[in-house]
Amino acid sequence: MLREILKLMRVQQWVKNLFVFMPLFFDHKFTDVGKLMLTLLCAIAFSLAASAVYCLNDILDREADARHPEKCHRPIASGALSVTTGWIVMAVCALLAIGITICLLSQMSLWVLLIYLVLNVAYSLWLKHVSLIDVLTVAFFYVLRVVAGAVAGDVEPSQWIVVMTFLLALFLVLGKRRDDVMLQAASGQEVRRGVANYNMEYINMALTMVATITVVAYMMYSMSSEVMERFGSRYTFITAAFVLAGMLRYMQLVMSGKSGSPTRVLLRDTFIQLCVLGWIITFIVIIYL
Repeated sequence: MLREILKLMRVQQWVKNLFVFMPLFFDHKFTDVGKLMLTLLCAIAFSLAASAVYCLNDILDREADARHPEKCHRPIASGALSVTTGWIVMAVCALLAIGITICLLSQMSLWVLLIYLVLNVAYSLWLKHVSLIDVLTVAFFYVLRVVAGAVAGDVEPSQWIVVMTFLLALFLVLGKRRDDVMLQAASGQEVRRGVANYNMEYINMALTMVATITVVAYMMYSMSSEVMERFGSRYTFITAAFVLAGMLRYMQLVMSGKSGSPTRVLLRDTFIQLCVLGWIITFIVIIYL
């Protein structure tokens, strides 16, 4: 039963909350143990909050998931866990997330977490069924993670980090939405209501457009005199190579129909993992060494 509960919580999705650490990392404060511990607590709270939302989604979508070729294996849709168990797990995760934030973090952190939860509930009930609003909302969730990390670590997030996070998240979400469009076209069944307003031509065009904007914006960021002065190095442009390679690889996977799930790609694709690792190591050398 524990295995099914962890599956319901989608623990593998917690990797998304690494975005919480970005403000601290880029503000030269990652070696500050006190701030790092607060940011870690924030990441834990957001992970539990995300699990609560996944439980809610699985409860609300259990009938549609049961007809889905992949989602039918989810614990509630498959009948491995009852709806009552889903509500209990959701409540425990939400209360733990709020409790950690109230007891160990600041009031501002609590407000960010509550905004995240409320917006996620709105997404589960309505926003995910509205085309364009659905992908923009999910991309905004990533921005909220960055803001939460900045608040927890008491650092000022730069405009660049907010913009780049939103663009990258939007690119990844569009890739995931392309999976839904392909599946709906192949099966002839409605995956979700909002998907009906997308088509492959539009998704491919949107992916290409957002990818182009993201790469150009990152190039501007990496060669910005403001950024080079802030990091004390004129070699930040090197990191753009990893970003470009990673995005090209993700598009290759998406366009070949293998997977548009960002989490699945990050956890399984060696090329993407090497790009992320190279990007991180290069910034560590630039910022901290």
